[in-house]
This record gives sequence, structure tokens and C-alpha cells, in this order.
Amino acid sequence: MNETFDFVVVGSGGGSMCAALVMRQAGKSVLVLEKTELVGGTTAISGGVMWIPDNRFMKSQGIGDSREQAITYLDATIGDRDDTPGTSHKRRLAYVEEAPAMVDFLVDQGIRLRRLPSWPDYYDAPGESVPGRTVVSELFDINRLGKWKSKLRPGFLPLAANLDEAMELPYVKRSWPSKKVLARILGRTLFTRLSGRHLATAGQALQGQMLHAALAAGVEIRTEAGVKELLLEDGRVTGVVTDKAGSAWRIGARSGVLINAGGFSRNQRMLDQYIPGTSVQWTNTAPGDTGEMIEEAVRIGAAIAQMEERVGNPVALPPGETPAKPVIVHGDITKPHSIVVDQGGERYMREAHSYFEVCKAMRERDRQSPAVPSWLVMDSQYLDKYMLAGSMPGRKKPKAWHQERFLRSGATLEALADDCGIPPDRLRATVERFNGFARSGHDEDFQRGDHAYSRWLGDALEPASPTLGAIERGPFYAIQVYPGDVSTFGGIVTDEYARVLREDGSVIAGLYATGTSTASVMGRTSPGAGGSIGPSFTWGFVAAKHAAGAGDGYSVRA
Repeated sequence: MNETFDFVVVGSGGGSMCAALVMRQAGKSVLVLEKTELVGGTTAISGGVMWIPDNRFMKSQGIGDSREQAITYLDATIGDRDDTPGTSHKRRLAYVEEAPAMVDFLVDQGIRLRRLPSWPDYYDAPGESVPGRTVVSELFDINRLGKWKSKLRPGFLPLAANLDEAMELPYVKRSWPSKKVLARILGRTLFTRLSGRHLATAGQALQGQMLHAALAAGVEIRTEAGVKELLLEDGRVTGVVTDKAGSAWRIGARSGVLINAGGFSRNQRMLDQYIPGTSVQWTNTAPGDTGEMIEEAVRIGAAIAQMEERVGNPVALPPGETPAKPVIVHGDITKPHSIVVDQGGERYMREAHSYFEVCKAMRERDRQSPAVPSWLVMDSQYLDKYMLAGSMPGRKKPKAWHQERFLRSGATLEALADDCGIPPDRLRATVERFNGFARSGHDEDFQRGDHAYSRWLGDALEPASPTLGAIERGPFYAIQVYPGDVSTFGGIVTDEYARVLREDGSVIAGLYATGTSTASVMGRTSPGAGGSIGPSFTWGFVAAKHAAGAGDGYSVRA
């Protein structure tokens, strides 16, 4: 070996710094290797939300939850299947036990977290939490990172706004309370900048805090240091090979190696192999989501599973950049006065459902009738009230939207259908059927608006029917919607200690994995907001505890 550490972490996304902090508390040396030039992974550009059952913030606010309630919910929504080894019942038990312990550990390390006031679980199932089990970062001054500030991957929101405050911004033209929230955000942003601070929010704040804590704890972090090979000796992973000045550089790992290098959303070859019909052009993952560490683990004997699953999130591709940058439109398709139809003009799903289910429905429909892309159809009421593909409410849209036919329009539904290539009579019939549901207040076809989460996704200023509204006022409009993603959800199979397993179920000693590099503990679904980041942090925490010496001796409650 050219050099040796106790623990080597491949990738710097959610969970990496958490694992590093555990190892440092145990007195172990840690090296984090990030192949790109920026730290934080996809977590940094996300909302940074973690789904943590029975967490300390729920308890302090008097919101009822328990491990038993959470495992009941996971068992009901995920189920036991032979083709989802990442989500064995034992793994789910470990998750509901270890996730709140992980949060307690981070708080003890000085990481400032909070609970969002409201974010319901996604499914109507036993054990669900309507208040929600989400945990997020407090705002964080990334100027505290010093020279490392420039190496932290930027987030999606440049304002000093908490996530729940940011959710008020689409209503700013219609609500005085929302105007006050905007004023507070702008005032806070200006004041902190003038005082020499730079408050980040969401995933950037979470990863900024984790990076700051890891550096303070003595974790060594290297960027532009991709891992080329896992070193295997007598069946045990003993280190990695990276590149240094154009030559192979061998780094030993006495206690183990943790893979947390993301999924493969940016590897078209792997997408074609495992999730055909999807595209790298639709993803919102970080550039490093290219899957080579999954393939490297397979090379040394690791089992993989659930490779066809992904954390879908519907996107539009507005013009303005080449190639077009995908814009998440999950919130757009849930608002009143709109529906999603396939290319034949048929409605086929509950639009106000989780992003995971929306994209799954889109791809399943496409196997029967062309639905990739689908059409988001709306009327003038919608454009007047709601944001669309990142633009503020109002009918004035960028010229390129019309010139490049991103936004289609028609004085009548029939004219819109002609512009979109949809059979006019079919679109008319679909809209009239939906309008009947909107006027009665009940969607008989897909139950849009029946569940708490479905209503939460809609228009908070329309409490009578937050997500149902007739499409009746011309002109009418439509944009194409694609089944995008925020990562893949399949990969390396691990056990309840985050140890990597072979096909026969035996352990590859010295090798651990977490995050979207693994076959998710959530199986083929996502139970609530933070169903990928929460597990990434939790299994990083679990892996480090095991590698630091806890071994197989600690267990979860039966």
C-alpha cells in the first residue's frame, strides 16, 4: 500500500460524513474519496429531507409515533418479495431502530436539525403518519467552511429560506401571509450577507454541516479522486486503488471500505441494460451518478438486485439550455385545473400521488399506449394561479417556450389537441369526465384528493378541493412531461449491518455500502419524503458502528 487509513469512504453524498464522524469518535482514521471536483453528491442539490420514524423532534412536539407503528407502515407498503433482497424484514427492523439513533448521534455532534411542520406519508396504510416523519437541516452559514466553501456542491435554492418557507413562495401573488414570508426571506438573506454570512438551505445546508463537522473531526477528504479498483485479499476487501498524478495509488483500509458513490442515472449504457426506455437527459442527479462502483463490487463477487427501480420524479424540458435542463414538475401536475394524459388523450393515473408512483405509472402506461412523454393539460385559470416548469404564475412565458413549441396552446380543447397531435374527441371526452369529478369533489377514477398527501400536494388556498378543479376556461395549454428521476434505487445487496453480500448470502468481509449504490431498504417504493437520504445516512451510521468494533453484537428489537 502507498498509504493506509482505518476506514475509506468512496463518495461524499448523504451518509459518507455521518459514517466518518462515527469512526472518528471511535478514534479511527478516515479518508473520504470524491471523484468529482465538488463534495456533497446528489444530497447537496436535493431538498435534504430524511424520512426518520419516531424521531426526537416528533417526540418533543407531542406527535405520536413508535418503532412498532413505523414497521407496521413499512411492512404494509413494501411487503415481502423474493425479488427485493434489499428490503428484508430484518433490514426494515434495523432501519426503524437505527434511523432515530442516527439522528440523535448527529445532534450530539452539533448538527442542527429540525422537523418540517407538515409532510404526510405517501400511502394510505396502517401505521402512516399524517403529520409526517421528515427531518431536515437548519439553515447553515457555508462561509464557516472557509476554503472548502468553493468545494461544496451548490444547492437548488439561493435564498436563505427554510423548506417550509420556500413552499409558500408560489402563493406570493395571492396570499398576504405568503408575501410576509417572502419579505422575511429576503430580509434574512440581505441581513446575513451584509453581516458576512451566507446561509444555505435544504440539501446544501445539510451537507455543508456534515462537511464542516467532518473536517473539524479530522476526516481527510480528497476531491477528484475516483476509485478505480477494490483490493481483495483472501476474500476480504483491504483497500482501494485510486489515481494520483496519472499513476495507480493503493490505499489500505484496516477496518473496511464503505461504498456510497450514488446510482447510475448518468450512465446511459447501464440504463439501457437495467431500465430501458429511460434517459440520462431526464435526471436531476449530481454528475458523479455513473454507477462504476456498483460494477466494481460485482467484479469482486457482490450480489446486486432491484436494478430496474428508480426514484422517479416527473420533469419537463423547457428550452434555454443545450441540452435542455430537466425541471421537476411534480408540484405542477398536482394543482387544480390540470390533468396528465397519454399521447392518445387518455387519463391514466392519480396526478397528486408521490413522484415515485407518478413516474412508475407513466412507464407502465407506456407499455400499453404511448405515454413517454405524456401531456400536462391545463386551462387559463391554471396559468394565472400556478407556477409552471419553474416560471412564476401568469400567462406571460419566455418567447422560446412558444417558438420551440414547448408550451402548446389552443383557443379550444380541440385546437389544443390538434397542436399536440392528440385525437380531439378523445381529449374532449377525458376532460369532460374529469370536470364532472372536479365539480362533485370526488375523483371516481383515481381518487385524486382523497388521501392527506394528495391534498397536501395541491393548492393550500383552496381547502375545499386543493387538487380538483375543472378545466374549462380557454385558452388551453399543454406541455410534455417525462419520467425523470433523482437517482436509481437498485444496486449492491447488503445485510442489516450494511455489509455487502455475495449471491449465496455470505458476507464480503471489509466491504460496506449505503445510499443509492445499494438495493434500497424501501424496495420498490418510497414511503415518504426522504426515502433515499434517510437510509443513506442510517446505513452509513450502521456500517461505521460495525466497522469500528461493534460487530454483530448489537441488535434491533424484535
